[in-house]
Amino acid sequence: MNPFTNSIYSRLFWRKANNLLTTIISANSLTCNIINKNSRVGYIYSLSIILLFAACNGKIENTEEKSATGIRPWSENPGYWEYKGKPLLLLGASNNDNLFQLPNLKSHLDSIAMIGGNYVRNTMSDRDETDEKAFLKNEDGKYNLEQWNPIYWQKFEDLLKLAQERGIIVQIEIWDRFDHAREQWQTDPFNPKNNINYTYIEAKLDSLYPDHPGQNKQPFFFTPPSLEDNQLLLKYQQAFVEKLLSISLDFNNVLYCLDNETSGKEEWATYWAAFLREKSGEKTIVLTEMWDHWDLKSAEHKRTLDHPERYDFIDISQNSHQTGEINWHNAQYVFNYIKSNPRPVNSVKIYGSDAHGAWLSRGITTQHAVETFFRNILGGFASSRFHRPPHGLGLSNPSIQSIRTIRKIEEKVKFWDLKPMMDRLSDRVENEAFLIGKIDETYLLYFPSEGEVKLDLNAHNKEFKMSWINLKNSEWEEPILLKGGNKLSIKTLTNAGSLALIQAK
Repeated sequence: MNPFTNSIYSRLFWRKANNLLTTIISANSLTCNIINKNSRVGYIYSLSIILLFAACNGKIENTEEKSATGIRPWSENPGYWEYKGKPLLLLGASNNDNLFQLPNLKSHLDSIAMIGGNYVRNTMSDRDETDEKAFLKNEDGKYNLEQWNPIYWQKFEDLLKLAQERGIIVQIEIWDRFDHAREQWQTDPFNPKNNINYTYIEAKLDSLYPDHPGQNKQPFFFTPPSLEDNQLLLKYQQAFVEKLLSISLDFNNVLYCLDNETSGKEEWATYWAAFLREKSGEKTIVLTEMWDHWDLKSAEHKRTLDHPERYDFIDISQNSHQTGEINWHNAQYVFNYIKSNPRPVNSVKIYGSDAHGAWLSRGITTQHAVETFFRNILGGFASSRFHRPPHGLGLSNPSIQSIRTIRKIEEKVKFWDLKPMMDRLSDRVENEAFLIGKIDETYLLYFPSEGEVKLDLNAHNKEFKMSWINLKNSEWEEPILLKGGNKLSIKTLTNAGSLALIQAK
């Protein structure tokens, strides 16, 4: 294959050429004038001149340097993220899943960054009525899966660029099962009736997939050789992923998630994880899969938990379907399960909103979303983002104040320095309070609503300073002094939720 016929192969060629020439220059006592202008190498000469000029002037970014400054598990504590050589906690709240299709994208990202947000979700979805599709449509209204729609891909690139400029990490979800079933299938470019590239018989597809996509009956998700080996359809899927990578590999602020809440076969995920690694070449990427099962102890989630060599981080967004104490304990089960080989644990979706009536009977409310956010952060999550409305709070006053509160706390203490210490609480009822800390130095106590518990400070015969922060306005109250050496009774000042930061003097 000619390396210049495909954007990914072209990128890999240039990277390899640059690395080779850099090695030659380093080993040679001559400078960037080593190439004789009378050389008869022709095309190679011209390419070498361009590469050497860029190398001498620092205009081609070294792949290793780019990877080193990109988002990755923190070298000192791989349970958290590191970006540009510094650890960071990822917090977010945004109003759309396929954020790159949002008309007011720039101002929305500005708003997120302004409140301390640095984390967004982006599905590559195109199922909304006003969305651009990835492929060009001809005069007959049919798509050509071998021609790209430049508007769609420019929007995607714009998102990554604008986010990077604002220090925002983008978690991409490549496949979304909801794009390819029920009514969405009728407008899907991959539906044979909507494209010029294959028929239903050739692609082994049907005209209707009326069941919820969680039933996993769509052959679109069985194309790899280890499943149905549908080479015709797989060819176009591969091209889509390669096109995506041709853009995303130029950015350092990208996390890759293969699917949105999939209940697909493990072989589907395994295939695409390997494909992304191969096509990323020398660029280091970090990726995961998001499974659909609400029970984190299910065999489905073991597919990620048991394979750190395949998945660099873990996304357990579906745990936010669990409320209260179960939500906390199931997440802690994951942290305990991976404690010998820790990885970042993300939650790119926190469900819950009073506006989504269908879920209110299960307790997936606004209060639940706020509680889950704080339980996540105290519990050791590397990221947490409020899901889009109406299924989540999006960028709204409760989510804004929650993010601001965590950022205020971070000014005084870093969450990666603290660990859950629930055994130091007594006289506690279910979901009343949650504690993390560093022995003899710092304790952070979270009350989802009003409450009173006892904190065991028997082993610390010293003075502590306790400061409350109100979750409604993210403001600190005046600190008060506490005397250690016994069990202290701590009662909330409000029924609206609050945190108490207790630090040794």
